[in-house]
Amino acid sequence: MKINKSLFNQTGRIQISGAPEGVDALAVAELATVAPGRAVLHVASDDKRLSSLSETISAFSPQIPLLEFLAWDCLPYDRVSPNSDVTGRRLHALNRLANRIDNDVSTPLIVVTTVNAVLQKVPSRKTFKNAVFRVEKGKRVDVDGLSKFLSDNGYVRTGTVREAGEVAYRGGIIDVFPPSLPMPVRLDLFGDDVEDIRRFDPLDQRSLDIIDTLTLEPVREFMLDQTSISRFREGYRQRFGSIADDPLYDAVTEGRIVAGIEHWLPILNEELETIFDYLPNCIVTFDYQSEEAINARHEAIQDFYDARLSFLEVANKSTKNIEKTPIYRPLPPEELYLTPKFWLDVINNLSTGWMSPFKSPTDLTDSNSNEIIEFAGNRGPDFSSARAALTSEKKQESESPGLFGSVNKTIREEFGKNRRVALTAYSPGSRDRLVTLLKEHGGTEFHSLASWNDLAKLPPDTIGLFVVGIEHGFKFENATIISEQDILGERMVRTQRRRRAEAFLTDTSEITAGDYVVHVEHGIGRYEGLETINAGGAPHDCLRLSYSSDDRLFVPVENIEVLSRYGSADSAAILDKLGGAGWQSRKARVKNRLENMAEALIKVAAERELRPGRKLAPQDRIYQEFCARFPYSETSDQLGAINDTITDLGGSKPMDRLVCGDVGFGKTEIALRAAFSAVMAGGQVAVVAPTTLLCRQHFATFSERFQGYPVRIGQLSRMVSAADVKETKEGLTNGTIDIVIGTHALLGKSINFNDLALLIVDEEQHFGVAHKERLKQLRADVHVLTLTATPIPRTLQLALSGVKEMSIIATPPVDRLAVRTFVLPFDPLIVREAIMRERFRGGQIFYVCPRISDIEELEKQLRELVPDLKIAVAHGQMGSNALEDIMTSFYEGRTELLLSTQIVESGLDIPTANTLFVHRADRFGLAQLYQLRGRIGRSKQRAYCYLTIPADSAMTEAASKRLEVMQSLDSLGAGFKLASHDLDIRGAGNLLGDEQSGHIREVGVELYQHMLEEAVANARGGNVESDDSDWSPQINIGTPVLIPENYVTDLNARLGLYRRLANIVETKEIEGFAAELIDRFGPLPKEVENLLQIIIIKQLCRKAGISRLDAGPKGLIIGFHNDNFSNPAALIELIQEEPGRLSLKPDHRLVLRRDWEKEATRLRGSRNFVARLANIAA
Repeated sequence: MKINKSLFNQTGRIQISGAPEGVDALAVAELATVAPGRAVLHVASDDKRLSSLSETISAFSPQIPLLEFLAWDCLPYDRVSPNSDVTGRRLHALNRLANRIDNDVSTPLIVVTTVNAVLQKVPSRKTFKNAVFRVEKGKRVDVDGLSKFLSDNGYVRTGTVREAGEVAYRGGIIDVFPPSLPMPVRLDLFGDDVEDIRRFDPLDQRSLDIIDTLTLEPVREFMLDQTSISRFREGYRQRFGSIADDPLYDAVTEGRIVAGIEHWLPILNEELETIFDYLPNCIVTFDYQSEEAINARHEAIQDFYDARLSFLEVANKSTKNIEKTPIYRPLPPEELYLTPKFWLDVINNLSTGWMSPFKSPTDLTDSNSNEIIEFAGNRGPDFSSARAALTSEKKQESESPGLFGSVNKTIREEFGKNRRVALTAYSPGSRDRLVTLLKEHGGTEFHSLASWNDLAKLPPDTIGLFVVGIEHGFKFENATIISEQDILGERMVRTQRRRRAEAFLTDTSEITAGDYVVHVEHGIGRYEGLETINAGGAPHDCLRLSYSSDDRLFVPVENIEVLSRYGSADSAAILDKLGGAGWQSRKARVKNRLENMAEALIKVAAERELRPGRKLAPQDRIYQEFCARFPYSETSDQLGAINDTITDLGGSKPMDRLVCGDVGFGKTEIALRAAFSAVMAGGQVAVVAPTTLLCRQHFATFSERFQGYPVRIGQLSRMVSAADVKETKEGLTNGTIDIVIGTHALLGKSINFNDLALLIVDEEQHFGVAHKERLKQLRADVHVLTLTATPIPRTLQLALSGVKEMSIIATPPVDRLAVRTFVLPFDPLIVREAIMRERFRGGQIFYVCPRISDIEELEKQLRELVPDLKIAVAHGQMGSNALEDIMTSFYEGRTELLLSTQIVESGLDIPTANTLFVHRADRFGLAQLYQLRGRIGRSKQRAYCYLTIPADSAMTEAASKRLEVMQSLDSLGAGFKLASHDLDIRGAGNLLGDEQSGHIREVGVELYQHMLEEAVANARGGNVESDDSDWSPQINIGTPVLIPENYVTDLNARLGLYRRLANIVETKEIEGFAAELIDRFGPLPKEVENLLQIIIIKQLCRKAGISRLDAGPKGLIIGFHNDNFSNPAALIELIQEEPGRLSLKPDHRLVLRRDWEKEATRLRGSRNFVARLANIAA
């Protein structure tokens, strides 16, 4: 319909009725079109609605420019700052709006914001007059001015740019990541001339494409220069008087940014304005029931302020807090926010439209509105009854069309009324699945749509397709929209976040000073740092290691691959003695045991290969219908694991697959689909879980997903009555039970299966030895699927390749990227507020502390903060049954907060628990923190993780770094990868059996994995020669060999480059590596060119069997590995070709006499001669 724009030419309230979800997006777009000279500001009730509405408007009306203006993602008067990504997007929107006022305001514009955002004051428009810096390719740039702009406006200087708001300087190359862009940008300068502007990938740091211009914007809503510091000091003293012992005042005085500083924005900036100052004469529209949200926000702001004042009065007097609470002096609400009176004054002077999904009343006498616009939209078709029939206990009858038949029937009816029909899906993948299922049930033609206007152009009887996240369909004018959720039930989808720099995790997992490392020849030492030493009269970078008795060893950077990490940072390792026999004997002992274990593994795998497997392949149509019930979008990793599993089940040999993935990454869905395949093929399925609670969880999940299918599911555990146990056992024997889910009770001798086809084992490492033996008996001839949340390093996956099929799910589902992480001093107000917020929305809280001794005092304090809170306590000194009862109570929602040490099993799924506190987070390792955080964020609710640290004591640098990484990475997939790198000794031992833990302690995690891989390869293929990585050629040519510090300033980045370079095996890889260095850091210095040549020579030395090469002005001396050359006859011929210049010494060293005064000649000559040796050795 066309809106009469004259209605909005006057101030006042207009009701927009008949505008359910979807129609409201069309209404906002229509308003922007009929009033192009005036922006439309839509106020959504919360972030979720903002995201949904923006996506819908963009899908239906992509031609209209749209901006999102977000609210800070922290509480009023918080101790933490808003996320830098959020701040960057806010400032980008404000900058665009400020420039719009000065330029063209005739084009349509929609700004979507939230109640929280619109009630908060913002930096004034004049802030943006000089707050943009533009760089153009081919033009000159003021480099000093650019550097000052970035520093003044909040960009953080770093060695490697990974996250928004970071900048790195490397000579003539500047990397910067503006928050308004999806990718960082690399500026390539020659003096003051901009030669290139390239976008690059934050993961591998390689350039992607060239752009012509770059616009840089601030990443903070204030500047911290001398002017703003003076303004802050004066304003703070005026408002609060005495400032003794105030950490905030002291930090700002020193020019330091502290967490939460934004909550004093009014005295950092000269003045603040409102979003309405940026949008003069705008039309404001509101979500349905926004008024309630606005009133609630006003009340919440006042409550937080009052609570801060209350805590300020008692903060220094209380002795009950475990940690001393730092002073917090809050500014009055009217300085930071729009007060209720101010808000009404603003709104009453604007044209406002208030959305309602309902039809309008015929008379306005009881309404606050001046006018009513009737859109006459309605909710779309409802398929809940068809879904209910599908999931009822009754088998579907032939006269019932089924769910997808019902959808097609409805579509045909709509076509019969001359209506257009379109489907909406959350993702391209779910769209394609819907199309497949509807076609199989008689669907017609389908066509993708680019906008709402395209719907009217569809040919008759053609269904349109939108990819947009609308929860419910609608009817509007002559169109009917049906959503994916209308058909399949509730979907669990959230907005995807910017791709995170997971490579950052690899950097943090590399060796750092103080780490234990293992040298393949000399054993366990401690890495002390990178040191440049004089070797042959030239500087050479080496890694300095310390050993027992204060021995020192310097390892050249080109040989860094001979080192591996010993294990986790907390490992209590004993240093070896250089030259001692202990290391070699330990290594030999472990190698012998690994060979025996590898032979046993290969034997088991070979026996399974010889047995015929039962093919379990369901009908495609019924299988697709079952898959469609999955309420998420599958990740690529998950789809890969599903396809691997289903392929194995349909193969000719018994499956033995391990699926490894973090909590909530979708392992259970793989088990469900495998079980469905087995049951539909007529077999029985047994699911074994280590605890009663996990058993109950699986039983509930399986029962829900199998509703409506002729499948009986039983349960065996200590929580099941004797009568039910008896009935289930009988059903397993006579075949009336199709799927049984149980604890170790399922492994008893009294359990007999009629036709067991698939065994699913959850967390096998938690079972005892006797239960594992029974599992081995059960799995002899059946398909086996094992699930684990234990992180498994990729090296170990390779080691077991071909022995045990393995699927790794390291990609988090889209909906898991919702955990907001805060690192902050312990603050009772924040603790209380977070608990109350979680209780208010019906949720539960995990509160984890590092030591049992902390629990009593913490429990006392929590009861004082929230007296009626239902708290349960759990720790490792409790009996297993008592612990399980406590966890069951929490799982069933009878307790609200679980106060525990970190003993709670990681596999547990409690969707209602979405707030986590980690007390003294500085005492936890990085992998531990990730696994703890994996317990929350399992539902549609936003999850919050609070990592509290002591307010008045300094953390170690390592602890600070761990918490910085945790806060910067919201993605759990990255965390899982990090946990793999940070795998501790116990974790690795659990995977292969407890007896292996000792072996790993003897040689370290990484070397153990390498030795296992070698042992498996030998066992599979007979006597395979040891891998070349057991030794590394030592090369000394007397040339500078290093990456200069002024070329790559960041130490971690240099170490990472050295490690990558040492592991290169092909010459073409070196060429690619050199191109990457030039791209990232600029032209190669001479020392780096030498280093690359040394790596090429090292590769040739490996092929030739050369263990040592020393070259100087008079020639070179070569030592062969184990004093042996693989082709002695050819070597003698080579010596005879150059008598007097080439000779073999009695100690088996080869001497070549040459006049090589120049370094370049020496490098080239050494390379050419070693290449000749490599050719005749091949």
